[in-house]
Amino acid sequence: MNQATVSAASTESELASWRQHCTMLQTDFFANRALIIAANRGPVTFTLAEDGNLQIERGAGGLVTALTGLARHVDATWIACAQTEADVEWRDGRVPFDDGSAMRVRFLAPDAAAYDGYYNVIANPLLWFLQHSMWDVPRAPVIDRATWAAWEEGYVAVNRLFADAIAEEVRASALPTLVMLQDYHLYLAPRFLRDRLRPRERPITLHFVHIPWPGPEYWRILPPAMRQAILDGLCAVDVLGFQTRDDGLNFIRTCQTHLPRAYANYRQSRVWYRNHATHVRDFPISIDVAALRQLARSPEVAQYRADIQDLVGKRQLVLRIDRMEPSKNIVRGFQAFDELLELYPEHRECVVFLALLVPSRLGVDEYQNYLDELMAAAGRVNARYGTSEWEPVRVLVGDSYPRSVAASQLYDVLLVNAIADGMNLVAKEGPIVNRHHGALVLSESAGARQQLEPGALVISPCDVYATAQALHQALTMPRRERQERAQRLRWIIEREDIAAWLCAQLEAITKLKL
Repeated sequence: MNQATVSAASTESELASWRQHCTMLQTDFFANRALIIAANRGPVTFTLAEDGNLQIERGAGGLVTALTGLARHVDATWIACAQTEADVEWRDGRVPFDDGSAMRVRFLAPDAAAYDGYYNVIANPLLWFLQHSMWDVPRAPVIDRATWAAWEEGYVAVNRLFADAIAEEVRASALPTLVMLQDYHLYLAPRFLRDRLRPRERPITLHFVHIPWPGPEYWRILPPAMRQAILDGLCAVDVLGFQTRDDGLNFIRTCQTHLPRAYANYRQSRVWYRNHATHVRDFPISIDVAALRQLARSPEVAQYRADIQDLVGKRQLVLRIDRMEPSKNIVRGFQAFDELLELYPEHRECVVFLALLVPSRLGVDEYQNYLDELMAAAGRVNARYGTSEWEPVRVLVGDSYPRSVAASQLYDVLLVNAIADGMNLVAKEGPIVNRHHGALVLSESAGARQQLEPGALVISPCDVYATAQALHQALTMPRRERQERAQRLRWIIEREDIAAWLCAQLEAITKLKL
């Protein structure tokens, strides 16, 4: 057995041992506990077919897989806002999953106007743009009477609705309960929940924030009352999770700057406020590696792969897969490709830049305007360098995950140059399924950088020239270096998959003896 084989066997053994540890931890942790998950969206969506039968569509993504997977170990309830009329009609009940487990799903049905204010005015875009540092502050946001109405009658009201429902479930359970809240939609719910329950009734609470947390300076965009309510709400949880260490540090700094009488302990990564300790940790989210590889072997992906291979031919492929939103920095990506073709003419007619873009919030003016900008940027590259036989940039718009997986199998370079990104799972999905030992050009502002930097080419997202140089380096990289970098990325991602993300949260609670 050669050294490489021994190394691979050792890695497989380590991974198997780690996965066994995670499974045992979940079993032991939930042996005498109940679980409540609270998120804006549920793990499933119900619709009525033409014949009147109820149809169930399971939510996509690793988060749903990880959290619903807990149903194998614990009596779990997922509380979410209804997204369809069939959701509203659904009576609390258990929903079965493919692995044989089942989870109780409870939908809340806030007033339509309240939900619109909560989701479409405050959560998106106000908080989302703020946390991605995307506001053009001299011009926006404008926080007026309508914004305040959306805050009070929407965001506050819906968060109270969640807190009421969680409190009901906690009181109804005969077991101690862990409450796992998800993301920026529910910042106020933890304080409302804590105020509703007597000390002996209170569950362990863990809130995970999926998007970046900027420094205290940027939080001055919000009026003090909104800002303090958000910080007060999050300081009511026992464990507050972020994607990166920097995000957690920024939260502590924000509390120290903007939350009166909060005591920040940087050494222990903790905020003491209102006689309660909130422990701040980073839990980088990841992907379901096994499920992704299974999908990558499917006939549907194979057909998409053949179509994309026909499109690319024998040329090298630069790929990006993104939602069409300003934080993804799509325009500068096209500008960097333009710079590449100007600086290194040898790449002309030898490389195709394929952009798979998923429509996102096109009802919001900022998103529609950005769509126009990115299409114009791609058009300028094609007009400048394209020939009758070569279209340098090909933009495909639509939401097809199998197509994205197929393209990921074929890239020579994967470009992830986001201005701000909580994690960016594309940067983790690509290396797992890629067949070409493709290189990853990764923004230093993507949360994935914290884990993947050892195998990536890291760039500043605003530096178009440096991005062009990184693309050139990736396209001309010696084969051995490409293989070593790709193998490094795969090992990191396999070791720190979605199960490890969940395991780390449970370990943190266990170590803190909450």
